[in-house]
Amino acid sequence: MDERRGRLTRDGIRIHEPVDFAGMRVAGRVAAEILDDIGSHVVPGQTTGEIDRIITAMVEARGALSATIGYKGYQHASCISVNHVVCHGIPGDKVLKDGDILNIDVTVIVDGWYGDTSRMFVAGTPSRKAERLIQVTHDALMRGIEAAKPGSTFGDIGAAIQAHVEGNRMSVVRDFCGHGLGRVFHAPPNVLHYGKPGTGPRLEEGMFFTIEPMVNLGRPETKVLADDWTAVTRDKSLSAQFEHSVGITSTGVEIFTPSPSGLFYPKLP
Repeated sequence: MDERRGRLTRDGIRIHEPVDFAGMRVAGRVAAEILDDIGSHVVPGQTTGEIDRIITAMVEARGALSATIGYKGYQHASCISVNHVVCHGIPGDKVLKDGDILNIDVTVIVDGWYGDTSRMFVAGTPSRKAERLIQVTHDALMRGIEAAKPGSTFGDIGAAIQAHVEGNRMSVVRDFCGHGLGRVFHAPPNVLHYGKPGTGPRLEEGMFFTIEPMVNLGRPETKVLADDWTAVTRDKSLSAQFEHSVGITSTGVEIFTPSPSGLFYPKLP
């Protein structure tokens, strides 16, 4: 299949054809199934490196490819971001402790289509403030998705997320954003998680992109560590993130990465 199929808007955003939704559903389901299955391995005493090893085996067992292994030199099938790590945490020797919260981000390629999703997990029992952060972040993502429909703008999505987060006295990370995808990993548009209603490109049927807000308990500023991947909160406050891949339909939006087992939101004690 030609990745150039469909047309581009004047903003460079690809408009996919109706048949393309099927490929995104399959890729999205594989990524979501992997996150469903990895949850039982997120426990105190486990290392993030072992979690990634298990994810790598899961990708291979499903006949999929990891989109991140080899991407710009990255060598893992997941990003695992613990506590104050905002995103792009590198799996390794870190041992999870009781109460740690972590985002696990997985992207797979199935028949040329990219399935990209992430969600929060908890090792043991979270603190009350961590539990609240997870809830607000999840609900902010869903409000952003609710704002995504033909005729709306990307500014409407960002504004919905920002209003919910800041209304709960937390902050939206501005240094990272969602992105277009399909038969490529990253493509226009940049999907900001803040903004003003009515601004930015207008949504059209056939647009595929991720919405993946990162929310901090403290200030929104981040910094990237010396490994050139790991982004952390500058004030060391806790951070959380949820991500879905979505497609704009004729009447609204389709989520390509729902949890088949209903586990997108973590089960808390």
